[in-house]
Amino acid sequence: MVQRYDALIVGGGPAGSTMARTLTQRGYRTLVVDKQTFPRDKTCAGWVTPAVLELLAINPDDYRRENIMQPIHRFRIGMMGQKAVENDHGSEPVSYGIRRCEFDHYLLERSGSDRAEGVKFKSLERTDDGEWCLNGEYQAPLVIGAGGHFCPVAATIGEGPGSHETSVTAKEVEFEMTPEQARHCRVREDTPELWFCRDLMGYAWVFRKDNFLNIGLGREDPDDLKQHLNSFVARMQAEERIPDDLPGKFKGHAYLLYDHAERPLVDDGILLIGDSAGLAYTQSGEGIRPAVESAFLAADVIQEAPDYRAASLQPYADRLRERFGTREVEHEGGGLDLPDWAKLRIAPALMKTHWFTRRVVTERWFLHEHVPALETAS
Repeated sequence: MVQRYDALIVGGGPAGSTMARTLTQRGYRTLVVDKQTFPRDKTCAGWVTPAVLELLAINPDDYRRENIMQPIHRFRIGMMGQKAVENDHGSEPVSYGIRRCEFDHYLLERSGSDRAEGVKFKSLERTDDGEWCLNGEYQAPLVIGAGGHFCPVAATIGEGPGSHETSVTAKEVEFEMTPEQARHCRVREDTPELWFCRDLMGYAWVFRKDNFLNIGLGREDPDDLKQHLNSFVARMQAEERIPDDLPGKFKGHAYLLYDHAERPLVDDGILLIGDSAGLAYTQSGEGIRPAVESAFLAADVIQEAPDYRAASLQPYADRLRERFGTREVEHEGGGLDLPDWAKLRIAPALMKTHWFTRRVVTERWFLHEHVPALETAS
């Protein structure tokens, strides 16, 4: 027997769970469908800013009673091959380190939505009455794609995820250190380290959260990813910043940067949010805040829409543009854009300064302190 809902949400990450909670609180009957069973591992460096916690109404003290939430007060930033610059941001945390397996499970648990975990996406078909039927089991007039870069819903309304897209590929490992490994780790819990590739095509990170260590590197040219990652890890080990014996393999994932994404965002009865819509911040690749904000923006449009035709859902795309700006791929000339050779010549010098690494890299690119809080209908 087919189960009917007001909305089907494919993907239970921060975007999907935020959408589920928001719509459920507004009286919609929702179902979150995810191919994995939570809690599950998620490849991600894993930090959230106070702005995200405020928007999600999460009290850090309450959250950390059962989960890791590492306050961040400092950043150590450099370009590979150069000395790092350390900046202290004061006594109040400017961000918090989280484990995605815990954070995503926490958000989904409190969503109040029905859930179908461990269910793979097999089919999405129109019914005779114009609604959508997922896997022949779940039916709704609206389907929300929140399944990340490779979201199957995104594939139904465009060319789909593929090599034609300019995506970032990243590899990361996160593990709990043994006492011996902890003794050989010089990375401070409150001080994430960011190391930019000299060709400016990506960056690496080392991030300690309590006794868990997260190491990774992301680049826009996946062919050279393994070489850059191995070189970075070897250097960090030679400098005795991370343990020599890293357990397990580095796991990979991909995502679209906002400026480079060209995916359609809406169709009749379909809407994309989070990484499935390609919303990660262009400079940092951080995707949690735009994912959460996109869910709130979409929920407002859904509530206001007279129906779920593409034209009625189009205001969602307009509000994303108002919030995050016009994508680079939408620009038709104009503006100042430095050539690559100029960027490569200037960047090493800038990365040696406290002003640039703090005011631009940290506060603007990664923390987005200049971005005002999102106003929503909730």
